[in-house]
Amino acid sequence: MSLHVPTRRELLLASGTLFAWAYMPKLAQAEGRDPRLLAIVLRGALDGLAVVAPVGDPNWVKLRGHKAPTLGGDTPALALDSMFALNPAMPNLHRLYKAGAATIVHAAATPYRERSHFDGQDVLESGLARPGAVSSGWLNRALATLAPAERANPRARNAFAVGPIAPLVVRGAAPVLSWTPPRLPSAGDDTAMRLLDLYRHTDPALAKAFEERMGLTAIARAGGMNQRTPGNAQPRGAAKAVRNYFEQSAGTAAKFLARADGPRIGALAFDGWDTHANEGALDGRLAALLGALDGAIAAIETNMGDAWRETVVAIITEFGRTARINGTEGTDHGTGTVAILVGGALKGGRVVADWPGLRDADLHENRDLKPTTDLRAVLKGLLHDHVRVNEAVLASRVFPDSMAVKPMAGLLA
Repeated sequence: MSLHVPTRRELLLASGTLFAWAYMPKLAQAEGRDPRLLAIVLRGALDGLAVVAPVGDPNWVKLRGHKAPTLGGDTPALALDSMFALNPAMPNLHRLYKAGAATIVHAAATPYRERSHFDGQDVLESGLARPGAVSSGWLNRALATLAPAERANPRARNAFAVGPIAPLVVRGAAPVLSWTPPRLPSAGDDTAMRLLDLYRHTDPALAKAFEERMGLTAIARAGGMNQRTPGNAQPRGAAKAVRNYFEQSAGTAAKFLARADGPRIGALAFDGWDTHANEGALDGRLAALLGALDGAIAAIETNMGDAWRETVVAIITEFGRTARINGTEGTDHGTGTVAILVGGALKGGRVVADWPGLRDADLHENRDLKPTTDLRAVLKGLLHDHVRVNEAVLASRVFPDSMAVKPMAGLLA
């Protein structure tokens, strides 16, 4: 069975690009609704424990020590409930949570249980239970099953630039338009990926460092950052440049989706979440990325306008990261993580979690947050209740062989 392996060029060209369906869902419109759905893929594997910290788990600080976000200290986390607190870099998300317009699904994962980015992204975006030969993604297959009420804009192709190679999640039979932000990340070449593969087999430590640099370079290029600073500090202006790039991409996507004659369903991808070294959950690279994502969420809310009340944004990643900090002050490839849902259509203000615990015996393979929620259940719940994809179709065509995974109910207001 062959594997869809995206090149570095594909990944970077897709980063920050909006891919959108050109039609309105007929059944939802017949119900008097005009729903919007935006999927944002965070490529590189998000450290869900650093985003939503289990501050009520007695083993949390034992695992992370002074690197653990807590309710105390100089940069206290933002309380969500008695068990969980949000990374302090995300005040907009915290505000939406308190307003009932955000939901966190914790200890979630796709069915994938290995630690390859390419395989993990393949499973995340294809919707299959394992990496394999497939030419379409779950979002496109979902779109293909929807009866279109009407084209959102008969001249819609004039409103979108012809974009680069689409990510797998939106490839397929359904017509998809694209728009690319002006400050597109420079595309890497395949030589870098071949070198990385070589290092993984001959010098794993060097491979980690090289992979970390590639992820950071992608983000730096996105913001046009060329400055260098000594030590672990972020380059001057780097956080602001990344935030501007994320906000521009997400905010413009929202403007398209909000238009009366615009698309209704879309997808974005942001690269750079692979934090093997110097993760900096509270004051470093990850904090800057989370701040940029928080700004993107705020830009979506603002630019959706009145359509915000019928909007859901699903922020997902291929897998989580290790529960423990490694020797280079980072985290390695893990399993369980978080899915972040925001939007005015949600029944929010909740952390949905069947919490597995953080004792050594509770960890997956003694190293990762154990997943207790199948991400496909979350996505099925949104597709079924928000845009009215048939449940049987979800189990057979959108997420093949997932009959045992029931759509998560009650996510919407």
